[in-house]
Amino acid sequence: MQSIKSIQWLFDHLHSDSLCVIDCRFSLKDSSYGRKAYQENHIPGAVYFDLELDLSGPVEKHGGRHPLPNVQELVEKLENKGVSHKDTIIIYDDGESCFAARCWWLLTYLGHEQVFILDGGLKAWRERGYPLTSKPTVKKKVKFIPSLKTNMLATYKEVKQRSQDQQAILIDSRTEERYLGIVEPLDRIGGHIPNALNYDWSQGLENGRWKTTEEQKQRFASLDLENEVIVYCGSGVTATPNVLALMESGFKKVKLYAGSYSDWVSYPENPVITSRK
Repeated sequence: MQSIKSIQWLFDHLHSDSLCVIDCRFSLKDSSYGRKAYQENHIPGAVYFDLELDLSGPVEKHGGRHPLPNVQELVEKLENKGVSHKDTIIIYDDGESCFAARCWWLLTYLGHEQVFILDGGLKAWRERGYPLTSKPTVKKKVKFIPSLKTNMLATYKEVKQRSQDQQAILIDSRTEERYLGIVEPLDRIGGHIPNALNYDWSQGLENGRWKTTEEQKQRFASLDLENEVIVYCGSGVTATPNVLALMESGFKKVKLYAGSYSDWVSYPENPVITSRK
């Protein structure tokens, strides 16, 4: 997978001047976990970005549980933490990859070309016995020049239209149980957006490692490569591994519905489906 780097690669390039490492560990059950974990230990030279404080904007009536951050504010945070648009960026979480993929998507959306996810995350790094430190990373402020790839983002209005006219493939990245509305621990009503197909994001990984490009292609083999694909999940986090896998599989028109299902059901008039398409 072109967007994935091995822990061996990172170890070999750890002291490169053009390398920037981002730690974005997080827990949806404890929002303070990631920052505390970073302070306890992290890969040397890594800077920390928090899902809710840095990689998301404020929650409002609409927009979902993890709306996208303001672009200028995100750029300023990147610059203040020493992340340049010229750097090779490696992003990691604990190994689940969804938080790293959210950061990967945002940086790719900002136009960064050399951004990668660490395969296996910190768990794999730690298992290999590679170095960790509790020393905070202090880097000089740099310039980050964004070049937005607006075609990577689907609006709510666009999703509503595509759900009706089916001129794009809608992919729901949540578990089958949530897709079918059997369980819904977070949103006001269970189910999925009408005409969405279910591709559980976790099926793109095996034992904490990303499946190969060929295996990803097999996951999506029944879909037409020429079609536009709009991907969502609960709040725009776990959809991003599927966005990456689709892009790696050769799909050229892949968009994230950032507000996702939590945004969809914030409009009471929107229908939801609890059966397979």
